[in-house]
Amino acid sequence: MSTATALFSSLFGPRSPQNHALFRRNGARISSLRGFTVTMAVISTTSLEVCVKASVTTHNKLGDCPFCQRVLLTMEEKHLPYDLKLVDLANKPEWFLQISPDGKVPVAKLDEKWVPDSDVITQLLEEKYPDPPLVTPPEKASVGSKIFSTFIGFLKSKDPSDGTEQALLNELSSFNDYIKENGPFINGEKISAADLSLGPKLYHLEIALGHYKKWSVPDALPYAKSYMKTIFSTESFIKTRASPDDVVAGWRPKVMG
Repeated sequence: MSTATALFSSLFGPRSPQNHALFRRNGARISSLRGFTVTMAVISTTSLEVCVKASVTTHNKLGDCPFCQRVLLTMEEKHLPYDLKLVDLANKPEWFLQISPDGKVPVAKLDEKWVPDSDVITQLLEEKYPDPPLVTPPEKASVGSKIFSTFIGFLKSKDPSDGTEQALLNELSSFNDYIKENGPFINGEKISAADLSLGPKLYHLEIALGHYKKWSVPDALPYAKSYMKTIFSTESFIKTRASPDDVVAGWRPKVMG
């Protein structure tokens, strides 16, 4: 028995499939003394409690909030263990309203305080857990930031000639040009906070516009499309994404309203 295995067994007992799954969930691997050291660094952090939207289509599954996914992506990329609290936003429980009087998600417990707003939560996570760093330089932090609002405008539009589609195409074109010169990510070679914010919004764009308008990002924007494919295929994104059915259901009131 190796030193690492013996130490693990003495602390946690036999390495059962359940234990193994737990450490895989927290982004760690136990295969050597070095790997075990990394694991110890990860599990030494108390699991962070975070309230997120529950699925409306599947019981006990994550819902379709892009802001919740942003927070979860940040925790995943920083290899932080977390405890999900799924909230039915159509029937908010009293315990949730006590910690989030506005009834909004995400809300995360940091330093024994419940903190709302994905901007605030991700900033505090960066300050409290700076390794690995995810900071996007200020001059790049707003890249792609207008895509989400123009997507919503086009999605809700009932008039094909009102210019909302062109407004979205203009923003996507600018983003395409930026990634062409600076990619594959917003801050170059490594994923950063701006990607973790934009990625979930682009996921909603792809699914909602595909369903409600039979529309997709044009092939004339290959770098934007490649960016989306890269972000959507990361392990952290796959783990924290909502189901397409939830995304469709989530946008239905805005489209039909």
